[in-house]
Amino acid sequence: MSNYKRLGDYIQLVDNRNKDLAVTNLLGINIFKNYMPSVANQTGLDLSKYKVVAKGQFATNLMHVNRDEVLPVALYTDEKPALVSPAYKTFEVIDETELLPEFLMMEFQRPEFDRKAWTFCDSSVRGGLEWDRLCDMQIPDIDNDEQRKYVALYKGVLNNQKVYENSLEDLQLICDTFIEDLIKTEELKTLGDYIQQSDERNTDLKIDNLVGISVNKIFIPTKSKKEGLNLLNYKIVKPRQFGCVSVTSRNGEKISLAILDGEAGLISSTYTVFEAKNTEVLLPEYLYLFFQRTEFDRYARFNSWGSVRETFDWVEMCNVKLPIPDIKIQEAIVTIYHALETRKQINEQLKASIKSLCPVLMRGVVEEMKVEPLKTEAL
Repeated sequence: MSNYKRLGDYIQLVDNRNKDLAVTNLLGINIFKNYMPSVANQTGLDLSKYKVVAKGQFATNLMHVNRDEVLPVALYTDEKPALVSPAYKTFEVIDETELLPEFLMMEFQRPEFDRKAWTFCDSSVRGGLEWDRLCDMQIPDIDNDEQRKYVALYKGVLNNQKVYENSLEDLQLICDTFIEDLIKTEELKTLGDYIQQSDERNTDLKIDNLVGISVNKIFIPTKSKKEGLNLLNYKIVKPRQFGCVSVTSRNGEKISLAILDGEAGLISSTYTVFEAKNTEVLLPEYLYLFFQRTEFDRYARFNSWGSVRETFDWVEMCNVKLPIPDIKIQEAIVTIYHALETRKQINEQLKASIKSLCPVLMRGVVEEMKVEPLKTEAL
């Protein structure tokens, strides 16, 4: 038995079009080899020309492999079919008793495969990879039972991560339900009685940590270049203080608002910085949980005013009604929230570890074959 096999001997193109318009879920493929919602404007699109990809099939964009040095390819695993661009290639494994789709996807995730694919690209401006050239690439030839062993190992780790991720949804539901119950059962207070603005400026230039505020309600590194900026007039935001962008129009129906939990930063002088007057009465972290609710985003948009730009101004912020229970109750829900955030970080670390697992497993496949690496095929 040969140690390597030609990929094209085990896969075949599929070209099913959405002629009856039965499928509407339009997806793209990113360089991380995952399906993602398409960024294309679907207004006026003739979806009948788009390709249908079903469970167990692959889709790949061969046009920019040379530019990105990555082959964007992904195995579709959902039960309901989806659509991909007509420019993509869709294909499937001919005989799963010879090659498992999941094992092939593990091979596609190896950095070595991406590097090899890059050497197979043409010399055009786009630097695409031709289908025939992809088919000429070699993949490890191992017994089907061995393939199943590696796939099972990978799936086992992936399933454990998914179970852990699902537990995050339970904690999130606890946080959301807790706030909703308080709104229904507690006396609502006027927020303006418990918060105040802060207008401390960077007059001594001691702080150069320039940050922005995302619609996801987190502080993010600013996109502005600090060179040449006069940071004297920028507002200082300190730990446990809030930063807020009052403009809500063209903002994805969300208000950009965040609490700072790291080192002090600088935000635009046009933004609002505010804080709890007494943290023994109102925990900033509890208030942040209230702000994170989708219902608050809707409230802020509904109560935004203006002609060219609609803003949720300070007066409207102060008019917000919310439950402010005993501080012990606030501390309890904030503790659950902190556990949720910690688990989210752990989950991201798990996903990063799993991403590197496929190359490690496939390296083990190659090493078990105990053969010298093939020489790169001459172009």
